[in-house]
Amino acid sequence: MSNLVSFTDKGLYCEAGNFYIDPWQPVERAVITHGHSDHARFGNKFYLCHQFTKPILELRLGPNNYQTAEWNETIFMNGVKISFHPAGHIIGSSQITLEYQNEVWVISGDYKTEDDGISGKFEPIKCNVFITESTFGLPIYKWKPQQEIYNDIINWISKNKENGKSSILIAYSLGKSQRVLQALKETTETIFAHGAIYNMQQNFIDAGWDLNPVVRITPETPKELLKETVVIAPPGAEGTSWMRKFYPYSIGVCSGWMQVRGNARRRNVDAGFALSDHADWNSLLSTIHETGAEKVFVTHGFQSAFSRYLNEKNIAISDEVKTQFGDEDEEANSPLEIKNEEPENI
Repeated sequence: MSNLVSFTDKGLYCEAGNFYIDPWQPVERAVITHGHSDHARFGNKFYLCHQFTKPILELRLGPNNYQTAEWNETIFMNGVKISFHPAGHIIGSSQITLEYQNEVWVISGDYKTEDDGISGKFEPIKCNVFITESTFGLPIYKWKPQQEIYNDIINWISKNKENGKSSILIAYSLGKSQRVLQALKETTETIFAHGAIYNMQQNFIDAGWDLNPVVRITPETPKELLKETVVIAPPGAEGTSWMRKFYPYSIGVCSGWMQVRGNARRRNVDAGFALSDHADWNSLLSTIHETGAEKVFVTHGFQSAFSRYLNEKNIAISDEVKTQFGDEDEEANSPLEIKNEEPENI
């Protein structure tokens, strides 16, 4: 088996095609799995991504040399066949399939297998080699069905309102907030949002997505409008003076890390909802089985434990790989997203 993809100090490199996948240092040609900041970075001369990812990159990285592809469309680079397939992680997120000299490699990026209705239904792909994340690669991480979590969030909001409190939901601006907003679409008439959430949501709406609009909070927003309301804010807003205007309020964090009892208490928040955009333990294992891969490279997360498990159970020959991809808490907003924010809203 050849080394179609090698792991270098700049990122995942396909020498035959002379391109990188999600490089963490500037390169000539970058193939991007999705728009999160640890996978799509500044400084590359050429970007190839899914068509839904382009508006995200334009918002976060500005004008660049972008080429887009649809799912299952074939593109060749120096004889290497490249195609994009749904990863189900966020809008536009894709697995990258490389075919060369009768070998098939799949770079999954980040993925989840439960269909959230907006991110594209995950599509397992038969391959010789599979490169997988392991953000939640421990048996403790087994998600409840999405609708159950949504019901928990809605019930929590109702209880807060009964107690005269606003409900502040902490969710990443790209991915998690779109899901939470869709869940609340039929239950809450007006949803207020931090500027970073508003910018991303409006970016999708401007690109033609039928998503729930939000009302942007500015320094001029009257406090009386914010009483007993629902607010979506990014993790960076926690513990800042920006929160004071919603008092009294309850804070709920939407993150896979809330699966561990005590994490909400340690973060000093009122509720935790284990809503993740990543595959859980069972989904990681079932995906590897469905790919039929002979070799599995395990990247960011619990890569040591997960790789060891795959080898011990003879599921696949596995190696762990150190990368600069982040975990679920690594998502950040780029300077271009926040440059026009008032200081109070950053």
